[in-house]
Amino acid sequence: MGQWVISVASLCMFVVEILLPSTVLGQTPAPGKACATYTNTSCEECLKNVTCLWCNTNRQCLDYPVRSILPSKSVCALNAARWGVCWVNFEALIITMSVVCGIILIAFVYCCWRCCCRTKKSKGPDKEEVKAAREREERRVRQDERRVEMKARHDEIRKKYGLFKEDNPYSRFENN
Repeated sequence: MGQWVISVASLCMFVVEILLPSTVLGQTPAPGKACATYTNTSCEECLKNVTCLWCNTNRQCLDYPVRSILPSKSVCALNAARWGVCWVNFEALIITMSVVCGIILIAFVYCCWRCCCRTKKSKGPDKEEVKAAREREERRVRQDERRVEMKARHDEIRKKYGLFKEDNPYSRFENN
């Protein structure tokens, strides 16, 4: 399970570094400068301020609508909106992050399921193991009974034909 957690964490860090390079992670809001002042400049200039959103269709730099998670179509279409980096549109960013979060969620649920199943099995034998052990014991008892019956039958045959000696021929000879 530890390997899964490490690989998922490293995958997340890789995706974050690709989608949001260190220049984006180091951005700070520019004090006192409104995003509208960057309109009709470049995307890179606009996105130096993390509170800004660049709209590619009309080359506007807008304040990011923080009250809603996604900018509405009246502000800018998702495929034209840029936030964080200029080379990834908002639509692709949402899809990529959804896929990554889905993979992380599935991996987490799988790890939890594996942990629960392993602890359940380690608590004690399950029904199949108990049934198999009981059947083995029953077979062993029947085999022992058959072995005793066969020995008795063979001893009867030996007595009948005079092959059965009750005294041990290798016993100690005693002079009386």
